Amino acid sequence: MNKGKIVSIHSFRGGTGKSNTTANLAAQVAMAGKRVGVVDTDIQSPGIHVLFGLDENKMGKTMNDFLHGKATIREIGFLIGENTGNAEGRSKLAGKDLWLFPSSIRGREISQILKEGVDFNKLNEGLQNTITEFNLDYLFIDTHPGLNEETLLSIATSDILIIILRPDSQDLQGTSVTIDIARSLDVPNLLLMVNKALPKYDAAQIKKDIEAQFNAPVAGVLPLSFDMAENASSDLFSLRFPDHEWSKGLRGVAKAILAVE
Repeated sequence: MNKGKIVSIHSFRGGTGKSNTTANLAAQVAMAGKRVGVVDTDIQSPGIHVLFGLDENKMGKTMNDFLHGKATIREIGFLIGENTGNAEGRSKLAGKDLWLFPSSIRGREISQILKEGVDFNKLNEGLQNTITEFNLDYLFIDTHPGLNEETLLSIATSDILIIILRPDSQDLQGTSVTIDIARSLDVPNLLLMVNKALPKYDAAQIKKDIEAQFNAPVAGVLPLSFDMAENASSDLFSLRFPDHEWSKGLRGVAKAILAVE
């Protein structure tokens, strides 16, 4: 039996649309009939639960409880396919095998993590257990932006690493550092995704330039979109607006993930 793949989604800086991308990619892979999990390891500033229609009251046990020995991975998994809410996009996931493993949004639990730090061995054990316990084909990890211990761990354990960048100088510089680290850690599959590209620029040219600069494949160039901003994390954009240019680009990245042997 093939072991499930860990797909880490990372960006050097915040504001790249990382959580939105992670949630939408996981949803698209689940729509393709795969068993999918999503873990929010951005424990300092969690947010991906919002895209799946979860709030503090519905959340139940979280990754924080697991890290403090108060819950098993089995208790944390929230099956989105049975809890899609009334959002138009998410409702398409009804009956699909997609689980969310959220982090707590409670202030005191976030401050406890900030004060005490994260037990990386425990976190890694949790990720591996998640794949086994839920028999997952893919486990998507929404990482904390930048480079810290937690990020390095998730990069090191990834089967597929997707680095999201915007086409601006600060992102390009930071991405260069992240790619060097990923290569030094022997990540088997590295993919780049350009997000928030200004529509006036030619996407094919951006792809060509960035692939040449980093000697790494660009799985998609997604446009800056006011429609996306207007959606304001209230739903999964690629399911709600499947014909939008952003959604088409996103599905191209999902296909690249599914194509990795």
